[in-house]
Amino acid sequence: MDKITRSTVDTESLDRLLGLESSKIGFYSEVKQKIQELEAANLGLRTKSRELQAVFDSIGDGVAIYDSSGLVQHRNHVCPRMFPQQTLVGSSCGKLFHPEQESAPESCPVERALKGESVQVSFASQLPGRETRYFDVTVTPIEDNNGKHRALMFLRDVTDRRSQELQLVQAEKMSSIGVLAAGVAHEINNPLSSVAGYAEALLRRLRDEPGLSEDARLAVFQKYLEVIMRETYRCKAIIDSLLSFSRKSDGAAGAVNLNCALQEVLELVRHKSRYERIEIVELLQEDLPPVYGDGAGLRQVFMNLLLNAHQAICGSGVVEISTFVEQGMGVVTIKDSGCGIPPEQLAQIWDPFFTTKSVGQGLGLGLAITYNIIQRQGGEILVDSSQGKGSTFTVRLPLCQP
Repeated sequence: MDKITRSTVDTESLDRLLGLESSKIGFYSEVKQKIQELEAANLGLRTKSRELQAVFDSIGDGVAIYDSSGLVQHRNHVCPRMFPQQTLVGSSCGKLFHPEQESAPESCPVERALKGESVQVSFASQLPGRETRYFDVTVTPIEDNNGKHRALMFLRDVTDRRSQELQLVQAEKMSSIGVLAAGVAHEINNPLSSVAGYAEALLRRLRDEPGLSEDARLAVFQKYLEVIMRETYRCKAIIDSLLSFSRKSDGAAGAVNLNCALQEVLELVRHKSRYERIEIVELLQEDLPPVYGDGAGLRQVFMNLLLNAHQAICGSGVVEISTFVEQGMGVVTIKDSGCGIPPEQLAQIWDPFFTTKSVGQGLGLGLAITYNIIQRQGGEILVDSSQGKGSTFTVRLPLCQP
């Protein structure tokens, strides 16, 4: 026992003599320092990671990163709002850009970026139960340490901008038509004035000279001249309405007589009802107080709604126009006996580019523009429709304050 104790003491003494005990302490101290440095580095990395994630999520566009195999590696919170399934982590780029093709085509922006090319493209998408949306896409390659590429994609919804651009194009087109119509109307007004003036002069001469009025050969002349005068003045009224409609709006709001605005537009569309066997019924309240709005804009609203009502009717039918006051608002209703609107489409009719018309018959901007005009003027527009029974559009606008 004494030998063992003596041996242990000798070993400890030898360790102290050789400095082994201090070496262990130094080693453990160095390891502890390294651990503390790694923990500090990890903390810094976590902080940087949170900062980068915050930046990633603060971007208003959809952002996604595709790995070298074309699969979604990361995405920000905007992507699920645009394409919830197509941008799931692990999803292929084909689900977004070429769902109908199993293999990636050469035009796929992600595949092109994975080859080292920066790409900017635009595309349209219509998911089930949703309107058509338009997107701009920018895809940039990210080179890894091993020489392979990943793809950074920015996805921007430009539907509203595209709508505004097309509305601007439409406005410019209407402006050009207005200038043309003003010139044509001026040229037509001059000969019409001559026709009306000579017809009136002949009619006065027939009335003032007894010899002419007693001539049997001229018995029907008075009737003919009255028809010429009436139709001439009707043409002049149509031209005046056309000039009023084509006048460019300055956006200024003021007092507008709804009945007068409707009458001006009706002069332009009444010929359609005459040739298409559509009866127009007017139920306009007399002494209707004026509303506060943009007269040119409201004429465009009524023109869009009346043309839609006519186009909804196949063959003969009725368009009923009513004006009245309700709860301090001026109200216009335009009711047609046409085909009506399917229930599943009612929520989409105000969307830009949505149309049920055949190609070339419309861009689907009429009701979108109408809705925007009414909203800008502090009013509201509602629709009530039954498929096969017709539709009723109701426009409500604030009355002018006394």
